[in-house]
Amino acid sequence: MAKRITGTTPRQDGYRMPGEFEEQSGVWMLWPQRPDNWRGGAKPAQQAFIDVARAIARFEPVTVCVNPDQFQNARARLPEDVRVVEMTSNDAWVRDCGPTFVKNDQGGLRAVDWTFNAWGGLYDGLYFPWDQDDLVARKICELEGGTAAMLTSSGQAASFYSIFNI
Repeated sequence: MAKRITGTTPRQDGYRMPGEFEEQSGVWMLWPQRPDNWRGGAKPAQQAFIDVARAIARFEPVTVCVNPDQFQNARARLPEDVRVVEMTSNDAWVRDCGPTFVKNDQGGLRAVDWTFNAWGGLYDGLYFPWDQDDLVARKICELEGGTAAMLTSSGQAASFYSIFNI
């Protein structure tokens, strides 16, 4: 189980957001399938995600998380060197609902588990439900093994500046 850290911020603990130019150990993606979001049964979007995964996999490991009913479809269409993991989600934007990985100068890695509410919750959220998306960061932390995760009290990347005191 991923360790949960509360009562402190990554910055207070000596963690920082790595630069885009810094080496990373892999990329996580979520498989598109929402019929209200993606035209054509999401097939065109899935092909675009396949192309992106294939391009990234030339340089570093790629993991694509898919809902149970799409596992066979994704596994058959994605390249063999792309890891496919069954993970329920509501949408396909792991950048928004997945963890933000931060590191310290001693090589430590931590994942920030944002509270996700579809960019506004019941009042202004872009879709409902988002309950499975809110679990994606925690699930990725569990799969990464040993990564410490910190649960924030407010939503997604908007909290980024306050949690890091930037």
